[in-house]
Amino acid sequence: MITATGIGSGLDIESLVNQLVSAERTPAETRLLNQEATLTSELSGFGLLKSSLAAFQSSLADLTKQSTFGQRTATSSNTDIIAVSANTSAAASNYDLSVSQLAKTHSLASGSFASASDELGTGTLTIRFGSTDYTPADPGPESYNQFTINPDRGIATIDIDSSNNTLEGVRDAINDADIGISAAIVNDGSGYRLLMSSQDTGAANSLEISVADTGDGNDTDTAGLSALAFNAAATNMSQTSAAQDALFSVNGLAISSSDNTAKNVINGVDITLKDITGAAPVTVSIGENRAGVSQVINQFVNAYNSFVGTVNDLTAYDPETGNAGALQGDFSARSITGQLRQALVNTFEGLSGEYTSLSAIGITTQSDGTLAIDATRLNQALDSSFDEMSGLFSAVGFPSDSGVSFISSTANTTVGSHAVNITQLASQGVYTGSAVAFPLSINDDNDNLTVKIDGVSSEDISLTQGSYATGAELAAEIQARINGDAELSASGLAVTVTFSGGQLAITSNQYGSVSSVEVTSTDSNTASDLGLTVAAGTAGVDIAGTIGGVAATGSGQLLSAATGSAAEGLRLLIDSGTTGDRGTVEFSQGVAYKLDNMLDSFLSSDGILGARTLGIQDRIDDISDSRETLDRRMETLEIRYRNQFNTLDTLLSQLQSTSDFLTQQLSALPEAGSLLNSN
Repeated sequence: MITATGIGSGLDIESLVNQLVSAERTPAETRLLNQEATLTSELSGFGLLKSSLAAFQSSLADLTKQSTFGQRTATSSNTDIIAVSANTSAAASNYDLSVSQLAKTHSLASGSFASASDELGTGTLTIRFGSTDYTPADPGPESYNQFTINPDRGIATIDIDSSNNTLEGVRDAINDADIGISAAIVNDGSGYRLLMSSQDTGAANSLEISVADTGDGNDTDTAGLSALAFNAAATNMSQTSAAQDALFSVNGLAISSSDNTAKNVINGVDITLKDITGAAPVTVSIGENRAGVSQVINQFVNAYNSFVGTVNDLTAYDPETGNAGALQGDFSARSITGQLRQALVNTFEGLSGEYTSLSAIGITTQSDGTLAIDATRLNQALDSSFDEMSGLFSAVGFPSDSGVSFISSTANTTVGSHAVNITQLASQGVYTGSAVAFPLSINDDNDNLTVKIDGVSSEDISLTQGSYATGAELAAEIQARINGDAELSASGLAVTVTFSGGQLAITSNQYGSVSSVEVTSTDSNTASDLGLTVAAGTAGVDIAGTIGGVAATGSGQLLSAATGSAAEGLRLLIDSGTTGDRGTVEFSQGVAYKLDNMLDSFLSSDGILGARTLGIQDRIDDISDSRETLDRRMETLEIRYRNQFNTLDTLLSQLQSTSDFLTQQLSALPEAGSLLNSN
């Protein structure tokens, strides 16, 4: 059924209804729009505030690190010959360095083959690292006098069978073993040669290659796999480059290094040797990186000033124009700004000396709330107290004992002095064998054993057979074999093996209760010949003692203050010294550390800003609900108005019909005059 309004009466009912509904909607809709605009502006303002706070917090990252204040500059007068870098432990000083020899890797080349796919024999290659006393044929006469194993390097045995006994197969097997050797095939014009090179420089990293040739049963001839032998019994490979140490001097003191990057020759300084010096030495200068610290402090001040500018814009009010910032009068913005400003002007406890506040180093607050830096005063502070400056900015402890190192703290660590007392030093797990007599022969009856280091079991360990003249020689062999074990290496475990008092001792490189050494299996004569029996050694113990007079928790050499104590969260490394009183740790929490924690609380999802923004968003969502309610109410009102006007239209139409009818009836009546005349 098609209906139309106003047909009967001629009224423009559609227009009347729309105008009445619009008149009813407009005040409410305007109110909602104004509320939404205000809340959206406020939400955007909090977004800008959070962004500004996050940027300010980012500027604190370097200031909260101790390493920032231990930065050192390291310069070389000739970087083409010597390059240097320094860490926080380096002392400021100048050194004269002269280089007479660079470190080199050991390189060996096989004889010539017709193709890279030529077959060699089968068997095993045993590769050891150590120092080789060898004179090559050129300049000659050739002599292989001695090989001394490097106990810090592992020993590898590589199986060569019918699946990999070509020149290419042997190359791939060596590279796949990942033992610190690079193998390559080189065509030198006369044929294809296998080139083996130690990946590490230094005289103690030369290669000894022993062969068990199962192909022809001869381990020393030039046929089959033994063509790759390089040891005291056979030098079938040619030495193309001798391993050698770097030789240099520091202020006239002669130094040797296995690597061209010498670490801790000068404490905290890495020296990279690139070339030989001439008559004049290279000058190396180590200094405090004051410019770097000054830059970080300036970045912090600039970031804070940027935050202040943002807050000022958000909370500003212009009485002339009546314009107000999105957060004008907001209590959250005022509270946050006030707390940050208070933190910046505080004097910090736990610090001694002249510099215990930002103002003392030339950072002061201006009338507009921004910070200003007096560069002269800042430089003076950096010049006089560079290392101690970290306490003004970061959370740091200063131990009075050189054998105690501050590692970390938490927000629960109380500022102040905490006494340290050690009742037990950390120790390493150690297995000590029984007495051994030398010289000693390693053979099939005593060359095999397995061990468990720090709870991890090794694979079968096979010692190199032969005669050992001294305990030190055998200790080096055992250490290299254990440290070269795949299972132990994969777990990052290692041992040190020594010979003292006629006994072998195997010591775990870890400290604490996790440190242990156990011999789990041996050959039939290992106990009688090497003094090693199936048994567990003495387990290591953790550090023990008190911090602040309260029993602390030890783990290896790390001592952690007890939960609930004043020093809670304080972690110390005790790597030297004795038991008993070990002085104090002066702990302070600097401005950057406190500001960082404060900003964490402000910016967290359940912090003051998170609560405010969530509340505003809820109110914006409520406006959407109110708008839907208004729409429904207006729909109902429109229907009611339309029904009322349609009823009116119908009534008017009826009245119009009645009027028309009466008019017709009246017009049909005879006029009064005509009635008289008819009479």
